[in-house]
Amino acid sequence: METVTLTRAFDAPTATVSEQFEDVESFMLGAGFDAVDVDGDTFTIENGVGIATIELTLQVVDDPESAFAYEQVDGIFEEMLTTYAIAPLEDGCEVTARTEFALDVALVGGLMDATVIKRQRRKELNAQFDWLESAVSS
Repeated sequence: METVTLTRAFDAPTATVSEQFEDVESFMLGAGFDAVDVDGDTFTIENGVGIATIELTLQVVDDPESAFAYEQVDGIFEEMLTTYAIAPLEDGCEVTARTEFALDVALVGGLMDATVIKRQRRKELNAQFDWLESAVSS
């Protein structure tokens, strides 16, 4: 399994940041995805990465250690799980986003490798953190 982890502190209470995960469409669009379609606890994202377009169907999962978590149910990964954990700080909170994935080599082939996926995922998570920063400071 490959892992991408990012952490950022926010000047907002844990509850305020946690509320932002309830608007799945806006939160996922905040990552810079080209399209997001939400249907209950299942959502599909579409994103252009280089010359390829990736489409993933994701399912919200219950993870008692996370404020928000989802896993891939259909897409390019053999497995993929993303979690967002929130820890209180003296003057706000800290969010840790973690994506664990295993590539399905038969689907990905020579178009992408783990390095490309990691770089793209860091970009997406940083964009989501920027979106969260804006949402909790509004």
